[in-house]
Amino acid sequence: MFGMDANATAPKGDLIKDTTEASFMADVIEASRDVPVIVDFWAPWCGPCKTLGPALEAAVTAAKGRVKMVKINVDQNQMIAGQLRIQSIPTVYAFWQGQPVDGFQGALPASELTKFIDRVAAIAGDGGLAEALDMAEQSLAEGDVIGATEIFAAILGEEPENPAAFGGLVRAHITAGNLDQAEAFLGGVPAKIATAKEVEAARAQLELARQAANAGPEAELRAAVAANPDNHQARFDLAVALNAAGKVDEAVDELLDLFRRDREWNDGAARAQLFTIFDALKPQDPIVLRGRRKLSSMIFA
Repeated sequence: MFGMDANATAPKGDLIKDTTEASFMADVIEASRDVPVIVDFWAPWCGPCKTLGPALEAAVTAAKGRVKMVKINVDQNQMIAGQLRIQSIPTVYAFWQGQPVDGFQGALPASELTKFIDRVAAIAGDGGLAEALDMAEQSLAEGDVIGATEIFAAILGEEPENPAAFGGLVRAHITAGNLDQAEAFLGGVPAKIATAKEVEAARAQLELARQAANAGPEAELRAAVAANPDNHQARFDLAVALNAAGKVDEAVDELLDLFRRDREWNDGAARAQLFTIFDALKPQDPIVLRGRRKLSSMIFA
């Protein structure tokens, strides 16, 4: 499976150490009950390992005890490599509370290694789960869907009824385009958090994502509304298309106009769609505040 080189060595110390199959349980599984443990699977003949190893060690050292690092030479520890299904090297796993919670394959630039360390440390950091949630949301905002998914899942591993993590994981699936998976996951939401605002927000985002997948052409719908301002279906469809294109404020305006023209159209579809959009956004989003204010003024006029 792997070659052999008995001359390879790795740095020693409290934060970074070598381990073997015999001490894996103590150095990784048990140690991760107190602090996350980064495990670097490497081999002396692996070129990328020679780059990743020192860079990862530097990132772990810079974390000043928030994580520890263990290095495993897969040539000399083939059984544990097989048990963990290490297919290529370098492979890096992060363990917390005895379970793998994150990881990657191949060499990464120093900036990405720092993000990885911060992400892992956040799971058990000084801020606890709140810090981990912030890190997950930041990862999702930056387009790191995989990283966000792993953190949300790790939080749920500790708190299965954490609504912020549950909603976040659903939103991560939506962002990745896995709408069916998001819907299936929502279908299994614990009853205790089924109506939590974070879960409702994810549910609303899923509904909007489904609509976006079937949105009509914006230009044609604009033309239809311009030709006949009382074409309510065209205006509603235009709002869907605008929201799908990220023009949420314009979508809200079209729905408000539709509500003003005929609030009862299609069983109050305009109002229902407005609430779906509001639910999908943060409560203090300016679009929500402005939209709710205008809608209220119409309802109570």
